[in-house]
Amino acid sequence: MPSRYRSFRCSVPWLLLVLQALFLGRALFAFPDTHFRYLPQMYPAFQDVNHMVIFGFGFFLMVLRRYGFSSTGFNLLLIVLGVQCSVLVEDLLNLLENHPSRFGLERALMSMTAVVISTGAVLGKANPVQLIVMSLVELIIFHLSRVINRKFLQVPESPSLMHVHLFGAYFGLAVTSCFPEPPPGLDKNRSTPKSELFSVLGTVFVWVFWPSFSSILAENNEVHWNAVFNTYLALAVSAVAAFMLSALTSKDGKFRMAHIHSAVLAGGVTLSCTAGIIQHPWIAMILGLLGSVISILGSHCLQRCFNPPLKLQDTCGVHFTFGLPAVLGAVAAVLLKIFQQEMVPEQSLGYLAFVEVGAFCQTISTAFITGLITGLILNIKLLKAVHVSKYFDDQFFWEFPHLSVGF
Repeated sequence: MPSRYRSFRCSVPWLLLVLQALFLGRALFAFPDTHFRYLPQMYPAFQDVNHMVIFGFGFFLMVLRRYGFSSTGFNLLLIVLGVQCSVLVEDLLNLLENHPSRFGLERALMSMTAVVISTGAVLGKANPVQLIVMSLVELIIFHLSRVINRKFLQVPESPSLMHVHLFGAYFGLAVTSCFPEPPPGLDKNRSTPKSELFSVLGTVFVWVFWPSFSSILAENNEVHWNAVFNTYLALAVSAVAAFMLSALTSKDGKFRMAHIHSAVLAGGVTLSCTAGIIQHPWIAMILGLLGSVISILGSHCLQRCFNPPLKLQDTCGVHFTFGLPAVLGAVAAVLLKIFQQEMVPEQSLGYLAFVEVGAFCQTISTAFITGLITGLILNIKLLKAVHVSKYFDDQFFWEFPHLSVGF
């Protein structure tokens, strides 16, 4: 490795060893066999979510021209560590609540979506140690946020987990705001046609498997197929709207790959909390359309008007890909619960609105506040933050034998 690139030999391997030993030690005294008795019909949906998180988001993050190794490699590392941490954290929380264990690998994988989304916001600026610390802290806070929603606001299990996109986006934005801005002359944070092609390939993976993500926690067959059907329709409409709006908003009337990369997923994000309860397909289609509109128009307004004064370096555009559609989905959840009040006459209109709005406000405020604290922690000297001149550079972490001569 060239001398101007720092070695992580004395930090990353030992941190991984300690964490894996802790996870293994906890596993020796937990997990009765009954925790892992899955129904055979659950495995295909679990595999879909697994493909979506590992393959889909792994390629989705390959948007930078000199950060492809780190995007896919660190994504895999964070997932395999985070799944173990997520399972153990939920097990401990269940013990504290005196509840029988309700977790599973599918919930652990779905919780990792928050970490992957947050990683997209800090992409290229954090070293492996910082990413691992951020992931562990975020998972713990996310599970605590779900406990608050579930225990105090009486939010059902599935919707509490589906706030994962909202939490991940705003936690990541808060973290990235604490990192120094890259110098004006640094051009390594650009994309190339090849990197954008890989990134859109990841988008296609995520798009294909999203209906399984939305329906895997369904309580019965009716809710399951409602979630699959509504999610697919919303994704289809958001994809059509992405192509339409991309041509309309471009100066020369051509499609922009950045729009396709983000807006085609907006329908799935928007329906995350409501896919199973929507009874009319046209509602899902309208939400998919609105999600795509807010994603593309938000990218124009945020990147030009809000990101510079707020000093947000949203590398992968997670704010308008996941954050804004998730906010729209939370508003839609409030309205749908109010309109469907006759289904639960024992609960008042004000109570339903309070629960939904309270869960939304609690999730986004917890994500933002703890994200700011985490970002400040990540920049302490002990974690060896990457110098701004080495942002977005694979050579800082990975071996390139064909480039070793001449440095």
